[in-house]
Amino acid sequence: MTRSDLVSALLKRFPQLTLKDTELVVKTLLEAMSGALAKGHRIEIRGFGSFAVSRRPPRVGRNPRNGDEVLIPEKRVPHFKPGKALREAVDQGSPAA
Repeated sequence: MTRSDLVSALLKRFPQLTLKDTELVVKTLLEAMSGALAKGHRIEIRGFGSFAVSRRPPRVGRNPRNGDEVLIPEKRVPHFKPGKALREAVDQGSPAA
């Protein structure tokens, strides 16, 4: 599902909204979530899952071309953990309630 698919689904569910308003809602929601994660906050959506920022420690990797060791620095990455309802819905192949 893409952003435009999400906008279309919202338009079908709420026909009183305009396309412009729906696009603004989706954009605002995604920006708020991105901003919270960038600040290191955790996002929890009951029945869906939670988003958090994980830390990957520095490590030594290898250059695949010549085999030289390369130092890979520490980084912070977003992490999603699905909720129980989402896991069960995916397992059963039905939409989450």
